[in-house]
Amino acid sequence: MEWEVVIGLEIHAQLATKSKIFSGASTAYGAEPNTQACTVDLGLPGVLPVLNHEAVQMAIKFGLATNSAVAPRSIFARKNYFYPDLPKGYQISQMDLPIVGEGKLDIRLEDGSVKTVGITRAHLEEDAGKSLHEDFQGMTGIDLNRAGTPLLEIVSEPDMRSAKEAVAYMKKIHSIVTYIDICDGNMQEGSFRCDANVSVRPKGQEELGTRSELKNLNSFRFVERAINLEVQRQIEIIEDGGKVVQETRLYDADKNETRSMRSKEEANDYRYFPDPDLLPVEIDQETIEAVRATLPELPDAKQQRFTSEFGLSDYDAEVLTSSRQMADYFETVVKASGGEAKLSANWVSGDLTGSLNKDSKDIDESPVSAAMLGGMIKRIADNTISGKIAKQVFEAMWQGEGDADAVIESKGLKQVTDSGAIEKIVDEIIANNQAQVEQYRSGKDKVFGFFVGQVMKASQGKANPAQVNQMLKEKLKG
Repeated sequence: MEWEVVIGLEIHAQLATKSKIFSGASTAYGAEPNTQACTVDLGLPGVLPVLNHEAVQMAIKFGLATNSAVAPRSIFARKNYFYPDLPKGYQISQMDLPIVGEGKLDIRLEDGSVKTVGITRAHLEEDAGKSLHEDFQGMTGIDLNRAGTPLLEIVSEPDMRSAKEAVAYMKKIHSIVTYIDICDGNMQEGSFRCDANVSVRPKGQEELGTRSELKNLNSFRFVERAINLEVQRQIEIIEDGGKVVQETRLYDADKNETRSMRSKEEANDYRYFPDPDLLPVEIDQETIEAVRATLPELPDAKQQRFTSEFGLSDYDAEVLTSSRQMADYFETVVKASGGEAKLSANWVSGDLTGSLNKDSKDIDESPVSAAMLGGMIKRIADNTISGKIAKQVFEAMWQGEGDADAVIESKGLKQVTDSGAIEKIVDEIIANNQAQVEQYRSGKDKVFGFFVGQVMKASQGKANPAQVNQMLKEKLKG
């Protein structure tokens, strides 16, 4: 039987506010446990929550950036459940009237096609604390620093049909929230994470299968792995005559397996009701337009501009606009190189990205600044160095040996463009390799590469390749 996979994601983006959503406690990462939890976060008697205005602004910003409906009136609700890291006994969230309603997002798939994924809603809520297991023998520690941190939960329609589609959608959301500066997107610190709802059904069936929810996936790689494991698990259960049960599962990255956490709750298990301590949030059109005016150029618009203004392919433009930092870096390189857009795109998406990945660095940690890379590309364009020598220059810059001009000067890497000097080398190579000359003249064109290699070797890679090719062709004609 052919199976169809159905996936929906619930993405939690931690909003980049300095204080929590209902208190003035700091949201800074890395503090000592329980030093950033005030009386409101601890749920002490008599304290009242006060809504963080900046969190509301950020939610509106997301709604506008994704062409989603921004609700003129939204309500906070209490989601009731007991857990040690939730001292109040309930989480303040939104249920029936979220701040952001339906929207749509286009994602580009690996084959180049574009797919539209529906956004069901995005709502504001507070984060819970954190349970710590590894440092306590036979016990669990509770750190409430994270309690009350503002989250925007972005819920998709079940429109994705493979793990790769889910990753593409998650990356697009990640790109948007970081472009508009509402989330730092740091997945290692838990600022951007997701739950994946996964089910399978026979191909052609309209009715959805029973779903499992995979909790707290905090890397794109883990999302793909966990979904693929879950899909395989569900198919095997059904094909063996069993039934998939609705449950919440945890992905163990070390063992590369999913395991059951608890049976999956429905909304009515949480006994949602409007929070009596918080007034409804009312947003007028004037506020929406004021927020709209603060939106930067978004990824899709930037991608279209890169293809029209710089003549890049859709693929190159998408890679270079995958993050705001990458796009800004690229534009600075183009400017510093004197407008060499295609060459700049090749270097940024090729050697630079490769070196960043190898050293596990973000682009804003690059030892080679955009101005330095642009300066090197300028030297390729004006024939000071060849593309091959440029790789040596780039490596030296990466190791901190100065900018391109300094490296070229100190290492004597300037390209030889003196036709007299090149001609002398070419004549020597031809004179010393008469057997190959005869082969070439008898029609064996492939031997031409031998001559090019010999000339470049003799010039230590400094001879201008275009001049070498032209001169060789002329002289080998005889």
